[in-house]
Amino acid sequence: MKIGAKIGISPVDALTYTRRKGLDGFLNRMYSATPMQTLETERKGVSADFLADLAKRMEVPYVWLATALGISKATASRKAATNALIDGTAVVGMIKLLSVAQDIVDDSTAPEAKNFDTVKWLGNWMDRPQPALGGRKPLEFLDSPTGVSIVAKVLGAMRSGAYQ
Repeated sequence: MKIGAKIGISPVDALTYTRRKGLDGFLNRMYSATPMQTLETERKGVSADFLADLAKRMEVPYVWLATALGISKATASRKAATNALIDGTAVVGMIKLLSVAQDIVDDSTAPEAKNFDTVKWLGNWMDRPQPALGGRKPLEFLDSPTGVSIVAKVLGAMRSGAYQ
């Protein structure tokens, strides 16, 4: 008997990324995932294809994004070549930031928000020094869950206009 069964937690599957369903499809599934699905995705890992496709959409080098997420250059290259699974915790952290940014766009009444590419914008924003981070770049914080939380708070503060 699994541990979860003893306390009434049903087993769930991790969400998986496939190019056939696309980047936006996976992001939308992750945005609406249950905490258990998110946990299983962190534990299982995510296809290296996801990170490669995300990097393309963000218009940043794959190795740059992988390194920012705490994945060494050599490991990132090897996993990309074989489409192996990469650290799910790092990917879920990035998706959390994308979700915060997308919520801001979705709540906007500006006409430009209708066709705004949040993924591309976030890639650009993460590579710029932010006063709210002591002049450091958000990408410098992505290698740990605490760092992701700090960046998520800065993004959230942008919604209220606290940081411009």
